Amino acid sequence: MAAQPPTPCSALALDVGRRRIGLAGCDPLGLTVTPLPALWRAPRFEDDLPQLLALVRQRRVAALVVGLPLDERHQLTPQALHCRRYGERLARSLAAAGLALPLAWVNEHSSSWSAAERFGLQGDRSGRLDSAAAAVLLDQWLREGPPAVPVPAATITHGAMAAADPS
Repeated sequence: MAAQPPTPCSALALDVGRRRIGLAGCDPLGLTVTPLPALWRAPRFEDDLPQLLALVRQRRVAALVVGLPLDERHQLTPQALHCRRYGERLARSLAAAGLALPLAWVNEHSSSWSAAERFGLQGDRSGRLDSAAAAVLLDQWLREGPPAVPVPAATITHGAMAAADPS
């Protein structure tokens, strides 16, 4: 069964890396995708949260989209597990702050390469490439889905994917 495009909404896409998080947003109708300034990661998740919470409130975000770098067989990589944990933790933390947002996973295989080609950012280390990759992910999600789903209190982070197929 082919994936269905999601209902358009103001969404925030995250390209989660160890040093930076690329960010992109779209308007409530899903017509315009905009790369946003990348977030330089703090040593602790709790230190990233205030900036992300402020951005979610400012942009009136209705859904989160997180890229998962799957391998060529569409299996989770160690970095994909890290991204999945980060996305789930962010969604649960936002819910605890009164902002329960559904979450969608997008296979980000080759998104940085695609973004570098599309936006002319080969070799960029400023964070612009990370956010351009997040914009590619968000554009992909708006066209192909899958729909964002609520994050349960506890989810599987190792082995098989639980809530949504990221391919």
